[in-house]
Amino acid sequence: DSKERLIRESDVAAACEMSSALRWRCSRCQVRGMASLESPRVSLQKSSVCSRSYFMVVMVFFHVYIINVIALLLYVHYNNDTGASNPQTPADSGFPRNMHLPRIEGIRVGHVQKVSLVPGKVHEMKTLSLKPLLFEIPEFLSEEECGVVVHLAKLKGLMESQVMVPEGQEELNQQLNLSPEEIFNFLDLNQDGQLQPHEVLRDGIWLTSENLKEIYDGLKVDQDGNGLLNLEEFRHLKSDAFQRFLLQRGVERSQLVRNSRHTWLYQGQGAHQVLQDLRKRVTHLTRLPSSLVELSEPLQIVRYEQGGHYHAHHDSGPVYPETACTHTRLAANTTSPFQTSCRYITVLFYLNNVEEGGETTFPVADNRTYEEVSLIQNDVDLLDTRKHCDKGNLRVKPIKGTAVFWYNYLSDGRGWVGEQDEYSLHGGCVVTRGTKWVANNWINVDPDYQRQARYQQFVSQQQETQEQEELISELNSDQHIDRHQDL
Repeated sequence: DSKERLIRESDVAAACEMSSALRWRCSRCQVRGMASLESPRVSLQKSSVCSRSYFMVVMVFFHVYIINVIALLLYVHYNNDTGASNPQTPADSGFPRNMHLPRIEGIRVGHVQKVSLVPGKVHEMKTLSLKPLLFEIPEFLSEEECGVVVHLAKLKGLMESQVMVPEGQEELNQQLNLSPEEIFNFLDLNQDGQLQPHEVLRDGIWLTSENLKEIYDGLKVDQDGNGLLNLEEFRHLKSDAFQRFLLQRGVERSQLVRNSRHTWLYQGQGAHQVLQDLRKRVTHLTRLPSSLVELSEPLQIVRYEQGGHYHAHHDSGPVYPETACTHTRLAANTTSPFQTSCRYITVLFYLNNVEEGGETTFPVADNRTYEEVSLIQNDVDLLDTRKHCDKGNLRVKPIKGTAVFWYNYLSDGRGWVGEQDEYSLHGGCVVTRGTKWVANNWINVDPDYQRQARYQQFVSQQQETQEQEELISELNSDQHIDRHQDL
């Protein structure tokens, strides 16, 4: 009994000790639990701030690294392309190896941007269309400058704008030894094996389909009477057959593609200060290298009397492998029988206010698509600026001192000249009352980078040779004067 009692008492004591230990542990757990409920808030806030800051720093460095890598790859790719395609680009011709042509962004139709062209004045340039990229700049010239340009043109004398094929064209074709097949393929723009009316008479005379049918009948060339010429029918024609036939029948001036008079004014060193200032202003406007502007065509001044017009046309033709640009033909290594005017940009100035008519029309500006067949529909010929000038998509009213300029070529995506912009089709609406004076500045750029570079180098060498000759002449003149004084 006494042993059992001792065992029970020891069990009770052990149980009490265990319960007290459990209570102590539970109390500690409660304290720890309370601490765990309170302390994580502070630790979580600190870790959250640190993780966010660290994440932002890492992302910034990551984006900077990616941008640098992309920029480096583009730089290497561009340099490899220009270096491979232009290994002979002259470094001393004023035409850098990595040269590119700046192109002004139109943003959207109606967008106005500020441009600084002359000291102390800011001009507004408005986007008129995106296809072609066309801009208008009011007050580009002052009234005094317009008057000076017109006066200089009158002093120089204006001549009839060429509207006929030059005499001797047949002899020229014989000298070039061109076969009828070669001429036919060159005229056949869409290469369908048949010459459309607009392909036969692209320049010189403006004719309706009825006029053309009458000519075909007179020349007896359209055997099947479908109004088209195939190669066999074309063989029976001479290059100036149409012009000779029309001259024999008598052609009214209103039927000519262009009815105007014009002259050219030099803008280089020694020219009138207004003409030099105008060229500098064009350089600032187009943002092109001054060497390109200075080596382009002179300023053309045109006067349209009442009834004067210019049917819709392109200032530049498409460049094919067998064609050469007119301005670089002297520096080209290869000879080509076919030439075209490579006018990258056209800048047109209005020199007076026209009483009525005389707008500049862009028949297909901002069209969704461009198709030649769609230019003539339902007896409405959009190329005819005498009758259907109001049917075009865009017309610019001639206002004295205003300038408009547009790109005749697209970009090739690498900073140079690409394909012809067919939407640059434009013409001069007929002047119904009064007189119209305009001036044209064409910026010539060869789509072939190598040809343009060789041309730049050729002109640079010619200028150096001329300067050396002038220097020698001056030295000889000075020596002669000294000897004369000694005598």
